Amino acid sequence: MGIFELFILAVGLSMDAFAVSICKGLSLGKIQGKHMCIAGAWFGGFQALMPLIGYFLGRFFTDAIVEYDHWIAFVLLAVIGGKMIREAFGEEDHLDNSMSVSSMFLLAVATSIDALAVGVTFAFLGVAIVPAVSFIGGVTFVCSAAGVKIGSLFGMKYKSKAEVFGGIILILIGGKILLEGIGVF
Repeated sequence: MGIFELFILAVGLSMDAFAVSICKGLSLGKIQGKHMCIAGAWFGGFQALMPLIGYFLGRFFTDAIVEYDHWIAFVLLAVIGGKMIREAFGEEDHLDNSMSVSSMFLLAVATSIDALAVGVTFAFLGVAIVPAVSFIGGVTFVCSAAGVKIGSLFGMKYKSKAEVFGGIILILIGGKILLEGIGVF
């Protein structure tokens, strides 16, 4: 996986955290730099941690399913992307303005579950995991910090668009992996 593909994947994964950060910015009203850093650290940290965990879980299964890994990667990414798109058209999230450890922990876990599945996919593809998760965490940090600021300025206007965009990116990456796996590319 090249740097461009990894960047596109990182942006796609960060869209859930970005959308939640927009809601946080909206609920906070007047924000400070520390609000942006707190959101970025929680969401970026978990977006880096979850694929790492998924990678190590996936390493146990790689040898058994190596012939079908491209299909598994495609299905996982398509399901995650479809879920993100479906959630974009669901009911609106109602977030409070709490930046407490318990509140941020729950949101960070909830927005990074899809990254766990991506980590399993990384194991199948033999991705260099430390640079990949560091990059994903960094991109998510920036997107989340920006989301808090954007939320304080623009509100809920862009939340669903961000989720749809992220879902489409994940589905397209899954399709590319599948096409490469069956020999089209």
